[in-house]
Amino acid sequence: MCGTLMSMKMRRTKRIKTQQLFVALALIGGGVISAVAQTNTASETGSWENQGNKLNALLYHIENLYVEDVDLESLVETAIVKMLEEMDPHSVYIPAEELQAADEPLNGNFEGVGIQFNIFRDTIMVVSPISGGPSEKLGIMAGDRIVTVDGEVVAGTGVTNKDVQRLLKGPKGTLVTVGIKRGNDLELIIFEIIRDKIPIYSVDASFMVTPEIGYIKVNRFAKTTMTEMYSAFAQLKRAGMQDLILDLQGNGGGMLRTAIQMADEFLSEDKLLVYTEGRSFPRENTNARIPGRFEKGRLVVLIDQGSASASEIVSGAVQDWDRGLVVGRRSFGKGLVQRPVRLTDDSAVRLTVQKYYTPAGRCIQKSYEGGVEEYRKEKYERFASGELMSMDSLELPDSLKHSTRLMGRTVYGGGGILPDVFVPLDTTDNSAYFSSILRKGLDSRFALTYVDSIRQELESTYSDENDFVANFNVDEATSAQFQAFVAAEGIEWTAEDWGKSGDAITLRLKAMIGRNLMQQSTFYRVISGLNESLQKAVTILEDGSFEKANLAHDTF
Repeated sequence: MCGTLMSMKMRRTKRIKTQQLFVALALIGGGVISAVAQTNTASETGSWENQGNKLNALLYHIENLYVEDVDLESLVETAIVKMLEEMDPHSVYIPAEELQAADEPLNGNFEGVGIQFNIFRDTIMVVSPISGGPSEKLGIMAGDRIVTVDGEVVAGTGVTNKDVQRLLKGPKGTLVTVGIKRGNDLELIIFEIIRDKIPIYSVDASFMVTPEIGYIKVNRFAKTTMTEMYSAFAQLKRAGMQDLILDLQGNGGGMLRTAIQMADEFLSEDKLLVYTEGRSFPRENTNARIPGRFEKGRLVVLIDQGSASASEIVSGAVQDWDRGLVVGRRSFGKGLVQRPVRLTDDSAVRLTVQKYYTPAGRCIQKSYEGGVEEYRKEKYERFASGELMSMDSLELPDSLKHSTRLMGRTVYGGGGILPDVFVPLDTTDNSAYFSSILRKGLDSRFALTYVDSIRQELESTYSDENDFVANFNVDEATSAQFQAFVAAEGIEWTAEDWGKSGDAITLRLKAMIGRNLMQQSTFYRVISGLNESLQKAVTILEDGSFEKANLAHDTF
């Protein structure tokens, strides 16, 4: 059993919904339908074959006797979803038509034209062509507006993100013709794009925070993640990196294998990285096996309430071996391992088959006894409970205590990784004005328009990312322009809100402008000033706190 870390709020007892289960069990049926329902003895009712026959009989009677026409396919899919929800929150059903899209983030690529886009004023605007993709090779540029696709006008037609996916994604080798309006040119530029495999990057940014401290931001654990990490390691070491801050904030996980490979980069010899167990699977240990690229330097891992699964494997292994410090807020608490299972119509179920445990024996899966909805809301309820401001709101019973493997420090299981150094959520810049801007994405929309209007001037002024980060500032005229843009969207400006949030807003504007003008990593370099956990990590590495933390990092 997995011990559970409890908040002050009592969790309600899980209730099995009889009606949902009755319908849900329709998934199991797979044999020949019998017109007569069978009567099973008590000893037979537990077998999946007999339960399948029972449900096949039900489907037969629904098909032939029910008062109205029934969409059996929809009924069975609803049954599958409901049944999986009754087992745990992470066993999920994926229809056949959605399976490829669901796998793309893990595979690290998809097939299409290779652009990042936003829909701005009812027009598809290219935020940037993806490096190495077919659009970049043809010369499609940031700020281009896609007006036609295969001769069909798509501007001003209420186009949606889903429409863009349908129009531009497609199998490698297929042709799509787009008509693009660029700048003030009156004529459309026609591009014939041969779709190709497009990479999905896992490493959002890697740069030097100080002359000796490197920073890597990872957004998911996919097939290509470690290749990107190796490149980042090499780049940062050439730049003089001695210490590393690994940012896994908001990283919801991904592939177990990739998490193991990443942890192996920080831990030496054959140290245990993670182990898994399940009803049908005996305990399986996974140990470090290769010389890592960063086994010696000081390491800080950043986590928060959005860090889950693979992120918790890496941060748990680092913490349990006293290899580095974990900084931030309690992670999500997902300690369940899913295995994809294909069904007969090419749909699939990601079925929970094991639980994973950190090297110190911690099961970090949080409770899901209250049902799926309560489970999903728990991350957001941490604000109301006060946990994001202080860990004092958590009950930490002795039953959840564990000791780290080398130095015997106390760590806790039962619902996520608790950081070694807690960083409260910073709300000092919050205001209703700022929240409305973020909710509507107005900073991003303004940045698109701003860069598009003076792109050539900006490109001639700022030679590269370093030049932009060091020298670009959102001046008073640009701030006034942005305030007018926000007012036109119906959001009232107040001196009080601007006094509270103005610095944070202008910094985000600079970051958004940098992303559109330069590259994705520019956003993270600029916005690092608002990343309170990153700032705390730098302080820890510079003021002697790391050395006082009773770690064993220098033994690796």
